[in-house]
Amino acid sequence: MRKIDRKRLLREMVFFRRFEDRSFEAYMERKVGGFLHLYSGQEAVATGVLEMVQADRGVGFDYAITGYRDHIHAIKAGAPAREVMAELYGKETGSSRGRGGSMHIFDPSVRFMGGYALVGQPFPLAAGLALACKHQKEGRIAVCFLGDGANNQGTFHETMNMASLWKLPVLFVCENNCYAIGTAIQRSTAVIDQYKRLEAYNIPASQHPGQDIEVVMEAAQSAIAHVRSGAGPYFLEFLTYRYRGHSMSDAGAYRSKEEVAEWMQRDPIQILAKRLIEAGELTEEEFKAMEQAVQNEIDNDIIQFAEESPEPKVADLAKYVLEDNPDPRWIGPLQGQGG
Repeated sequence: MRKIDRKRLLREMVFFRRFEDRSFEAYMERKVGGFLHLYSGQEAVATGVLEMVQADRGVGFDYAITGYRDHIHAIKAGAPAREVMAELYGKETGSSRGRGGSMHIFDPSVRFMGGYALVGQPFPLAAGLALACKHQKEGRIAVCFLGDGANNQGTFHETMNMASLWKLPVLFVCENNCYAIGTAIQRSTAVIDQYKRLEAYNIPASQHPGQDIEVVMEAAQSAIAHVRSGAGPYFLEFLTYRYRGHSMSDAGAYRSKEEVAEWMQRDPIQILAKRLIEAGELTEEEFKAMEQAVQNEIDNDIIQFAEESPEPKVADLAKYVLEDNPDPRWIGPLQGQGG
C-alpha cells in the first residue's frame, strides 16, 4: 500500500466541508432546488474508507453506492466536484445532466453507482454489484454506505442474509450519526449498536469512532482485506455526527445545544489539523492558507462553473432516460473494463 499523505487528506476534508457550506449558501440563495442533505461533520468516514479502498487499486476500480447524503462520497469516489455542484444547480453539465439533483448524484465512469432517495434502496443494488464482481473475478468489491436510520428496512435484512449466504465481496459502512431524521436511535431501534445486528447473519462486524480519519482508515484497511480475500462481506459501523439538520427544512430542535457542542469538539478536521501541527508537519499559518486556497477554488471555479453552465433544454427532457439514447460519458469508460 502506498504511503498516505495526511496533509492531502486534511485538505480534502477542508474542501468537502467548504463544498457543503457553499451548497448551503447556494440553497439559501435559491440557486439549488429540491432537497439538500449535507455531510458536514461526517467527512472522516467517506474520506477515510474510500481512501483505503483506492489505496491499492486506484480511483474508479471498485464500486461505491450510498443514500441521498451523497455529494462527498461521489467526489471522493472520483466524480468531478464541478459536475457535482452543477448537478445541485440543475445544470446540463451536472453529473446527472441536471436531472437528478442533490439526492441522485451518479457517475458510473468512476464506478460511483449513485445516491438514492429511497431509504434502504442501495442495499440490494450493492449486493447486485458485488455479485457481478464475484462473477467477473477481477478483484473488485462493492462499498455500500448506509445510515443507521435505514437499518430497520426489510431490504437491509434481506440483503445481509443474501450477502452472507453467497459470500459476496461487499463492504457495508454504517455511518451512525445517532438520528433517523429527527428520531434518536434509542427510540427506533431495539439494538443500539448496529454492528451487533450482523451476528444474526454470520457477517463479521465491528464498531469504531468515526471522527478520527486515521482510526477510520485503520479499521477500513482490515475490513477491505477481508472482503478482497473472498471471505465474504464485512460490516463497519462508525459513530459520527452531522453538524447541520437532516435536510434544509430541519431546524434540529430535537437535539440539545450541549449535545451539538460536545460533538463539535470532535470535529474530524480539527482533530487531524491539530495532530499535524503538533507533529511539526503543518503550521497554523499553513493551515489557514490551506483553508483560504480551498475557499478560493470553490468560489472562483466550482461555483462559477455551476452558475455559468447552461440549463437543460425542455426539448431534451426525456433524453438519456432510455437505452437507445444513453449518455456517452457513462459508456466509454466502462467498456472493456468488466462492466
